[in-house]
Amino acid sequence: MASEEVSNKQVLLRDYVTGFPKESDMDVKTSSIKLKVPDGSKAVLVKNLYLSCDPYMRGRMNRPIIASYIGSFQPGSPIAGYGVSKVLDSGHPDFKKGDLVWGITGWEEYSLITATESLFKIHNTDVPLSYYTGILGMPGMTAYAGFYEICSPKKGEYVFVSAASGAVGQLVGQFAKLLGCYVVGSAGSKDKVDLLKNKFGFDEAFNYKEESDLGAALKRYFPEGIDIYFENVGGKMLDAVLQNLRVHGRIAVCGMISQYNLERPEGVHSLSALFLKQARMEGFLVPSFYHKYSNYLELVLPYIKEGKVTYVEDIAEGLESGPAALVGLFTGRNVGKQVVVVARE
Repeated sequence: MASEEVSNKQVLLRDYVTGFPKESDMDVKTSSIKLKVPDGSKAVLVKNLYLSCDPYMRGRMNRPIIASYIGSFQPGSPIAGYGVSKVLDSGHPDFKKGDLVWGITGWEEYSLITATESLFKIHNTDVPLSYYTGILGMPGMTAYAGFYEICSPKKGEYVFVSAASGAVGQLVGQFAKLLGCYVVGSAGSKDKVDLLKNKFGFDEAFNYKEESDLGAALKRYFPEGIDIYFENVGGKMLDAVLQNLRVHGRIAVCGMISQYNLERPEGVHSLSALFLKQARMEGFLVPSFYHKYSNYLELVLPYIKEGKVTYVEDIAEGLESGPAALVGLFTGRNVGKQVVVVARE
């Protein structure tokens, strides 16, 4: 029955977080929900299938006094993030029962979504649905916007990607290779370095944890300097890149995961390189580029179907595994895009 009340397992934030997040900062509890949209509401009631673990979610665990571009989670309430869901009931004219969507949803089995402007209908279902948490969702659009729109790449340029085996980095490297660039990535383990070179086709890759001098490491891989840096890490890595920029180099600032859990972020000492090398460093937020989502699909769907782009996911089964999966992002435990499976339709 459409209006039946069912149990609804949820991941709740226990309290605001300082330092590195822990599994114990979140609780898995069960409430109940009616499987019907309230009369007169334009909300959408969904069953969540796949949830996306993303580094930006760490900022939403902070007290609201800490500046962020997105609101903090509320202690005692479900955390939220990108996910893939199936519409069970809808009061909105753009969505109907049975539609598959991706966008912002709660970390729970069922969600009543009122901010429907964050939802995208899924039309291409001949690829894994979980891809809409990654290559066909927010991370894919992030790679597309940062690389193509911010960096304006050209064939033959020298490209460096940090956190290169992650959800975004693995795509940036492959897009750069398809364009004919020389691409190097950094990651935090031998297995990830092997993945970059053997599966994603990077020209070179290195384990940053094994390098005592990151500037020297980059000089080794880029003797002529770096044209494009896709920034995911910040701190010492950013400093090292600035020391190795080429004239008219470009840096797309996507994130700085090394800084998210520090009470006092590390300083960056080589910013003079920006004017000495006539370089450009630009931060961006992917929602500003969602109007180009159809353009992105036109580019990437043929790449996927022709096997020109590959995508690696790290799957955690069950909503109760969500806290460990999310926390694992900040120790580099995941290999590829971290996904939590809530249900498979």
